[in-house]
Amino acid sequence: MAKLALDPKTRPYLNDPEFMTKIQTLQRDPNQLTTMLGDPRIMEVFQVMIGASGMDMRSADDMDTEDVATPVATTTPVPTKKEPEPEPEPQEDMTPEEKEIHDQKKAQEKKINEEKKASVEAKVKGNELYKAKQFEDALAAYDEAIALDPTNMTFLSNKAAVYFTTKQYDECIAVCAQAVEVGKENRAPFEDRAKALTRSAKAHQKKKDLAGAIEMCQQAQLESYDKATERLLKTLELEKRKSDNIAYQDDDLAEAAKQRGNTHFRNKVWGDAVKEYEEAVKRAPKNAPIRNNLSAALCKVMDFNGAKREIEKALDLDPKYVKAWARKGDIEVLMKENHKAMDSYRKGLELDPTNATCKEGLRKVTAMVNYGQANMTDEEKKERAEHGLADPEIQAILQDPVMRQVLNDMSENPSAGQKAMSDPGMRAKLEKLIAAGVLQTG
Repeated sequence: MAKLALDPKTRPYLNDPEFMTKIQTLQRDPNQLTTMLGDPRIMEVFQVMIGASGMDMRSADDMDTEDVATPVATTTPVPTKKEPEPEPEPQEDMTPEEKEIHDQKKAQEKKINEEKKASVEAKVKGNELYKAKQFEDALAAYDEAIALDPTNMTFLSNKAAVYFTTKQYDECIAVCAQAVEVGKENRAPFEDRAKALTRSAKAHQKKKDLAGAIEMCQQAQLESYDKATERLLKTLELEKRKSDNIAYQDDDLAEAAKQRGNTHFRNKVWGDAVKEYEEAVKRAPKNAPIRNNLSAALCKVMDFNGAKREIEKALDLDPKYVKAWARKGDIEVLMKENHKAMDSYRKGLELDPTNATCKEGLRKVTAMVNYGQANMTDEEKKERAEHGLADPEIQAILQDPVMRQVLNDMSENPSAGQKAMSDPGMRAKLEKLIAAGVLQTG
């Protein structure tokens, strides 16, 4: 194009858009020259380009396309991406042996690259077959990928996924282990290794091997921490604790521990009795009488909260266990919860009206309430009332609008209490308030 601009005859042609379009067409396809020979300007330009004006023209087929100049760009050219420089060819001074080694190396590299490309194609094929649930064919495709590129752990992980989906958990675990080893040897990303270990953990979980599943999750977290894996780990640990507790249960061993506890209890060795009863509870957690015995032993070591906890569990297991109701009442008396003790003894008597322990307990707690009303100092009464007000049940009674109205009426007219006592429901609530020391009489 520079030649055309320097020639005074062809320079004006560069300002003609139609002419420039023809030049660009020739640049793309030199075979179009024969269709443009009717334009004398084309002939002149061609003569200038070949530098031989008046010479015979060559045919388009004989023309070197590199001779067609590029038109001057009207805008700033966009820089093109630099192509990577080819590796230098063997020098002429190489010995035949060196040249042979070089050629072998190049051939080997070419083969490896071709195999890696083919392995990726096989993996893609396997993925499509997996999605189509053609699992046997998917395994074959992944095996092909592994054979072509045994350094890529992804192919092994995909194969393990097929085994997991088809519930072949032993095979899944084995391939996951192989994938992790390949990943370590070839410096695969930590995330990929962690995923393989997590899949192995899930396969162990399906096999009910919770210890193995936990170990795999822990290893996965060491490779690369993941919140989902952490949630799975916590779930597995909870499942294992439950499983271990169930596996530990044995009625015969529980009875043996209970008898040892009874011996210690009779000998007043309270600490050892608690220990044996706790062992019996672990062996038979749904045995209400054992929990009743444990509650009694805990009372002896002054652990009243623990004793109440165990007796309430015993009653959850067997609501008709009269001895447990009597024990609960005794504990509540010790905890100065007289209003609750009265309820416990009464519930026991509802189940067995002849039960001597409940009868005696109710008589004693009623006497304690009456004695307290008559003989306690103001300070003791205040302390007892504060203790009662801390009870949520007492708080709920006092927040009842009907009860508040009754208490207000009683404060203004003591005879109103007689009327309130005629209502069984109201009477029970008033008795609880009296037993708790919140409501003073007399």
